[in-house]
Amino acid sequence: MTAIKGESALAAEMVRTQIECRGITDRAVLEAMRQVPRHLFVPPHLRSSAYEDHPLTIGEGQTISQPYIVALMTECLATSASDVVLEIGTGSGYQAAILSRIVRQVYTIEVREVLFRRARRLFDSLGYTNVEIRYGDGYFGWPERAPFEGIIITAAVGLVPPPLLAQLSEGGRLVLPFGTPPGHQRLTLLTRIGGRCQVKHITGVTFVPMVGRAIRGKTG
Repeated sequence: MTAIKGESALAAEMVRTQIECRGITDRAVLEAMRQVPRHLFVPPHLRSSAYEDHPLTIGEGQTISQPYIVALMTECLATSASDVVLEIGTGSGYQAAILSRIVRQVYTIEVREVLFRRARRLFDSLGYTNVEIRYGDGYFGWPERAPFEGIIITAAVGLVPPPLLAQLSEGGRLVLPFGTPPGHQRLTLLTRIGGRCQVKHITGVTFVPMVGRAIRGKTG
């Protein structure tokens, strides 16, 4: 793969001008955003735009999120180095790569086979040994690897899948864009306390819909 000249400087500038200035303060998140080569997670013809302040298409009707939103969702998880995190919607693989720099283990699920295969090859080529990817419907989570200290859903849902809530550890956090497209959603943080979930709305966002059962807003 051909690297963009000065990508480290571009990543540092991205963090300084797009992320830190908007209030992201978690040092582990900021360092991960500097270190992960974002340009390798976008199509070759868009690599010159990889560090700009907007989402980019990655094919299959999907996008790689705006850098600030990736940082914000990661900070909301409030993870530690010993945590195990589940991601629903691998997409480009960038969010999983960011998390891999912060937590012990990342499990990520992608329902689109083209994106699954592309992300798996990229994880292998970049040496992300603490990222495991599965091809399947993220609605059901990854029960044999549960419980998770953090779960992140990177596509809009009209229903929080009950299997994911069941796989969240006590004190664990789930971050997702809640609301059915088209239109805006609310970035929402759920924290499991005493078997129940405390809900906090963070900000308005716009995500592509989750493919699978959750987007239909029903369990059947």
